[in-house]
Amino acid sequence: MPPTRPPDPPEPGDSGSSYSYFKHDADIGISAWGKTLEEAFIQTAEATFFLMGDLAEVLPRRRIDVRFKEEDLELALYQWINLLLTEAMIGEMILCRFSLIRRNDFWEGSGWGEAWREDLTRGIEVKGATMTDLSVRKSGRGRWETRLIVDV
Repeated sequence: MPPTRPPDPPEPGDSGSSYSYFKHDADIGISAWGKTLEEAFIQTAEATFFLMGDLAEVLPRRRIDVRFKEEDLELALYQWINLLLTEAMIGEMILCRFSLIRRNDFWEGSGWGEAWREDLTRGIEVKGATMTDLSVRKSGRGRWETRLIVDV
């Protein structure tokens, strides 16, 4: 059964999750973690879009939705990030908040943001997620951790 529609955008900082960056040749690595798999994926999305601009300046005015089917967790992360980036590029948007629901192999998520404005602080262009060093795992501390390299 496919997932139901994601809820309204969460308030920033609701999940108690986090992320960090690491250098990788000419690209940028993202490590993210959360109490649940979905929270870790959401944190990876936030980290990806934070590279593109200051998310504190972005208003959640428009929502984009993505849906996909994937049983492999690493490929699901890859697909999640690239679908969000593609939809944001098509809509000339930056996304600041995210929601994701997983039911078995079905994933349904949303990103909220707005069209780029002149007064938004711009970061670097993220072209897409890569398969290099891609990992999704549950740590010994019971939290979910992701690792992803983005092409910049």
